[in-house]
Amino acid sequence: MFLKLHHDDDATLVEVLDLTQLFDPFASEVLGRSHAGEELQDPQPVTKASLVFPSGEALPRCWLDPHYAG
Repeated sequence: MFLKLHHDDDATLVEVLDLTQLFDPFASEVLGRSHAGEELQDPQPVTKASLVFPSGEALPRCWLDPHYAG
């Protein structure tokens, strides 16, 4: 799944490599690979709070907050 860095003005996309981490509200980071430039980047941890959908919409709260009861 591709998400966008929220604070990045050049709209860098991040490929989330482990969707289980993304959906887990107890995980504060996901393993992702930045897609900027022509070379394939090495995977690195990315804070989930800094990610949004490519449309600019925020991630669901149930993915971020372990105390969210819905």
